[in-house]
Amino acid sequence: MAYQVDFFPVGDGSRSGDAIAMRFGDFSDHLKTQVVVIDGGFLSSGEALVKHIRQEYGTTYVDLVVSTHPDNDHSSGLAPLIEQLKVGQLWMHKPWEHTYDIAKMFQDGRVTDMSVAEGIRKSLEGVRYLEKLANRKNITIIEPFTGLQDVTQSLTVLGPTKAFYESLLPDFRCTPTPKFESIFMKLASAGVGLAVKVAETLGIETLVEPTEGTHAENNSSVVMLFAHGNDCILFTADAGMPALEQAIWQLEAIGFDFNRLCIVQIPHHGSKRNVGPKILDRILGPKRTDDAILRRAIVSASPDGEPKHPSKRVLNAFRRRGARTQGTMGKTLMFEKDAPRLNWGPMPDIPFHSEVEED
Repeated sequence: MAYQVDFFPVGDGSRSGDAIAMRFGDFSDHLKTQVVVIDGGFLSSGEALVKHIRQEYGTTYVDLVVSTHPDNDHSSGLAPLIEQLKVGQLWMHKPWEHTYDIAKMFQDGRVTDMSVAEGIRKSLEGVRYLEKLANRKNITIIEPFTGLQDVTQSLTVLGPTKAFYESLLPDFRCTPTPKFESIFMKLASAGVGLAVKVAETLGIETLVEPTEGTHAENNSSVVMLFAHGNDCILFTADAGMPALEQAIWQLEAIGFDFNRLCIVQIPHHGSKRNVGPKILDRILGPKRTDDAILRRAIVSASPDGEPKHPSKRVLNAFRRRGARTQGTMGKTLMFEKDAPRLNWGPMPDIPFHSEVEED
């Protein structure tokens, strides 16, 4: 049994996004091979995905498409994929179907459950279009909450739980003003400090626990674990601290050995709003005193996204915990196990930054 995982370049300037394709199984027999797409970036990224699946995977059938959350830099590119290829299942959340008794959570007394649902539908037309496409092509849609697995049980949803997801909805940017400001909104609206330039070494870390949170839509991201033999890959999309903590709790509850993680996706294009030292210690282990490389950490970011996407502090923090950091930055990153590919060279590492500058 083999697998291949490909992270595609998405965005330009300060715009970054996610587009990931993978296949696994017995590559000598299409009937024993699974093809999965996790997010599609922008529209142009989706076209590149379609071409890659046809040429590199040699198929026009995708077993599973996952839309991790409704932001356009993740979901827009899935439309051409669903339009041009055959798809077995679509995993996506439908927030407009989770608005029962939600009106009481907003300041404006004129707000109704129906008006909130309609507002969400209109504002999230991109993912609504995915739903319409799937229905038109008779593709099964499943909402990805904790515990859901693909048919091979290789891909498992670690979060969000349905309860956590519904708790985030009042803070979606397309909803009215909540009656009470949640902890997520307090973090997301925290002030931004002045630019600071400092030196770092493998022994000196300046990354701190986030004082600014990420948006509720990002915290609604689907976090998944792919397990293939002893190899495991953690897909995090744009998940923030509370979402990552829920996913880690799921793994800790079953006694998961985090040393099995061979690839970890750096959340939200390497934003320092999404991770801190404590959460990284739980995922990767504590800071090391040697130069050992235990796994890869992949960041999906545009070529000109620094210093925000990715944060040098975040990249250094992953490296400090034994992760070789690599980024898309305008190129496709390809990984394989027992399935070598011709004409693809080695991928350069992102060097450790001796000086970091951030807002």
